[in-house]
Amino acid sequence: MDLNSASTVVLQVLTQATSQDTTVLKPAEEQLKQWETQPGFYSVLLNIFTNHTLDINVRWLAVLYFKNGIDRYWRRVAPHALSEEEKTTLRAGLITNFNEPINQIATQIAVLIAKVARLDCPRQWPELIPTLIESVKVQDDLRQHRALLTFYHVTKTLASKRLAADRKLFYDLASGIYTFACSLWNHHTDTFLQQVSSGNEAAVLSALERTLLSLKVLRKLTVNGFVEPHKNIEVMGFLHGIFERLKQFLECSRNIGTDNMCRDRLEKTIILFTKVLLDFLDQHPFSFTPLIQRSLEFSVSYVFTEIGEGVTFERFIVQCMNLIKMIVKNYAYKPSKNFEDSSPETLEAHKIKMAFFTYPTLTEICRRLVSHYFLLTEEELTMWEEDPEGFTVEETGGDSWKYSLRPCTEVLFIDIFHEYNQTLTPVLLEMMQTLQGPTNVEDMNALLIKDAVYNAVGLAAYELFDSVDFDQWFKNQLLPELQVIHNRYKPLRRRVIWLIGQWISVKFKSDLRPMLYEAICNLLQDQDLVVRIETATTLKLTVDDFEFRTDQFLPYLETMFTLLFQLLQQVTECDTKMHVLHVLSCVIERVNMQIRPYVGCLVQYLPLLWKQSEEHNMLRCAILTTLIHLVQGLGADSKNLYPFLLPVIQLSTDVSQPPHVYLLEDGLELWLVTLENSPCIAPELLRIFQNMSPLLELSSENLRTCFKIINGYIFLSSTEFLQTYAVGLCQSFCELLKEITTEGQVQVLKVVENALKVNPVLGPQMFQPILPCVFRGIIEGERYPVVMSTYLGVMGRVLLQNASFFSSLLNEMAHKFNQEMDQLLGNMIEMWVDRMDNITQPERRKLSALALLSLLPSDNSVIQDKFCGIINISVEGLHDVMTEDPETGTYKDCMLMSHLEEPKVMEDEEPPTEQDKRKKMLALKDPVHTVSLQQFVYEKLKAQQELLGEQGFQSLMETVDTEIVTQLQEFLQGF
Repeated sequence: MDLNSASTVVLQVLTQATSQDTTVLKPAEEQLKQWETQPGFYSVLLNIFTNHTLDINVRWLAVLYFKNGIDRYWRRVAPHALSEEEKTTLRAGLITNFNEPINQIATQIAVLIAKVARLDCPRQWPELIPTLIESVKVQDDLRQHRALLTFYHVTKTLASKRLAADRKLFYDLASGIYTFACSLWNHHTDTFLQQVSSGNEAAVLSALERTLLSLKVLRKLTVNGFVEPHKNIEVMGFLHGIFERLKQFLECSRNIGTDNMCRDRLEKTIILFTKVLLDFLDQHPFSFTPLIQRSLEFSVSYVFTEIGEGVTFERFIVQCMNLIKMIVKNYAYKPSKNFEDSSPETLEAHKIKMAFFTYPTLTEICRRLVSHYFLLTEEELTMWEEDPEGFTVEETGGDSWKYSLRPCTEVLFIDIFHEYNQTLTPVLLEMMQTLQGPTNVEDMNALLIKDAVYNAVGLAAYELFDSVDFDQWFKNQLLPELQVIHNRYKPLRRRVIWLIGQWISVKFKSDLRPMLYEAICNLLQDQDLVVRIETATTLKLTVDDFEFRTDQFLPYLETMFTLLFQLLQQVTECDTKMHVLHVLSCVIERVNMQIRPYVGCLVQYLPLLWKQSEEHNMLRCAILTTLIHLVQGLGADSKNLYPFLLPVIQLSTDVSQPPHVYLLEDGLELWLVTLENSPCIAPELLRIFQNMSPLLELSSENLRTCFKIINGYIFLSSTEFLQTYAVGLCQSFCELLKEITTEGQVQVLKVVENALKVNPVLGPQMFQPILPCVFRGIIEGERYPVVMSTYLGVMGRVLLQNASFFSSLLNEMAHKFNQEMDQLLGNMIEMWVDRMDNITQPERRKLSALALLSLLPSDNSVIQDKFCGIINISVEGLHDVMTEDPETGTYKDCMLMSHLEEPKVMEDEEPPTEQDKRKKMLALKDPVHTVSLQQFVYEKLKAQQELLGEQGFQSLMETVDTEIVTQLQEFLQGF
């Protein structure tokens, strides 16, 4: 592409590509796409985006196309790679001038230079770093800033490379430029500190911007540029100097207003200082050891003493708390139980920690965390009143609170309390002691203090296990507090019920549960919405607990379920509805069938909620989970939900519908439980299976559930299902078997095996295309035992339950192998006998014995030749299934099921589903469970004897090992 002639054309097309008119935009984009691989195209783009007289939008687009081109065509091995000559020209052009006037374009240019640097620096681009270093020294403000911006992006990109050779190059680079980077940062920092007192906001902002960028460069060099940074005097000098600089910058905040750009940049710089320390501690914990004392002194003084008053801000406090937490929890600083096994570095760091965290220091930190940081703020109390649902979402960890103060203080408290619990337990117990009895509702401060202390007791529940008699405290103190109905007492009502939820799995007598359930029923009717939502949370923790007993809960079930349903209707926020639905689901899951009398209102409401939540896929996921538990609780009665249930399953599992991305996993689970609990097949339920073929093509992690669903249909209505869908299903299976894992192959074959078991006549016909593959696998000795076992299970079903089909299959395979049928049959029996040990399931082992015995009586020479193997397998099978009756001394087949016994359901056991009942009925028709192997062996041997005569039969028996014959005779005593 000729630069002079092409520039005008490319500029024109770029201008069209910025158009809002799609008829102009689309052809322009197509043209640009074609030019992407043309030599010279990127040189033209460089000329365009460095020409400051052109339209900003056109230049912006040129930069983006250039940046995308680096990703696609800069590497030598890339298709249509740029020539080395053009890349040389482009590299030179990119660093000729650092004078881009538009901030956004300047950032994009810096990023694309960094992308080239990642691939070419320093080998193909040795001049980049020297050029940047010279450019950041110039006096021109714009050039200096743009060079510094580029210097940062290049350093950041090179620091992110992870290959050993690249790490070595970055170490060399860091060693070479670290002194300069430090002096550059110190220069801009000193300039900023001088400008602060001048009152010139523009000058302050300019200096601060350069300070921030130079500090970003130093952060990457310090954290990623040295193998043993503690051995470098300049690195440790910079890190030790951070604390003094931080103090200077925090003091500067007194002179800078709260609502301007300077304040924002200042706070970002202060946070960046803390990030340097946190990153360095994370990457080099032992190199950080000399900084432990200073870091703790600095953080504790600014967070837990009056030194920080007036200068700290929330994000800075969070960062300081994170620094304390990382030092306290750092695994590298924890000695082994046997001190002699610990490294000197670990012992040194531990010694510094222990020297700092004295009793007075720990006590003060604990008291300040509880009495200052745990207190509900005016802002939080206002939010409670004005937006109660928003308050509860944030309290339980909403996204906006990920880096906010309250969760950070609570995590720090938990970590410090865990690490120093022997010191801090008496401190917290003393705080509890001072709060005995009710609190004056007029004293809001006292109420908030008690709320904070109770919060601490809940967070430290596991540590306080041996120190607090929670059962007595619950009866004597907490329960009466829940009964104070004054509006001002609502923070404590909410906190107490939360506190009980924290202790329920730690230490709470089962006998006290009815008292708690009574309290929960009352609180679910509380006048305050936040209290009701918190109560629902504690209810979930209670029913989820290991010691939950249904009999204690049932007297309160109707009241609680009704009140929870009312709460679900009342709340309006998507997150809150999801939360309440989750609680309802847990209750339904735990009480199972006992829920049936009370679900009518919920069943009527869910279709409306589903419709309202069309734009809220996560809420729909919660509805699906609730439906899963509802169907399980309702059992066969869940068929009454089909008008709502089946369209929900249809939508959730249809991969052509966008919501399936969110709903598929839960939708498949709902589909499965619906089948398992269906008393009979409904046309609509059968129709949904149309969704299955695309699901099998996905081959996703949901494949196992898909196979369970297919099995569910086979057990529910094999004839209708197989006649409707077997052809397509068989095609899908054949495709799957080509590319699926061993486990996947087994799942496919189990479906076929179940189809043969349920429908011995139709099953082999419908899955006929798969059976040759199974036969071939047996003959060729499939190497994976689990697959071979399943092959033998499938073939055993065909041989035992559909002998005519087996004969036709044998004939077909004889033609394919170009062998005689008898010879092929002999090979199969031989392999079957040889690989019998691959079969571990007793049912399949008995099936193999029955299947091979079914070949008798026979005068076929091949079968007689394999007679010894058939008897061996039969005796192995007898050993597997025969148990001795201690009363009579005779043997009986333990797999026989002569009648249908209704199993007794224990209290904590789930009752049998409709599918469980279908499987039980199927077992009563299955030869494995209806035919005595002992008797079958006897009858087959007797028939063989009658066929061959005594002498011929005796000759046949002589081919069997005498020990096997002896065992056989023992099993057949009495016949």
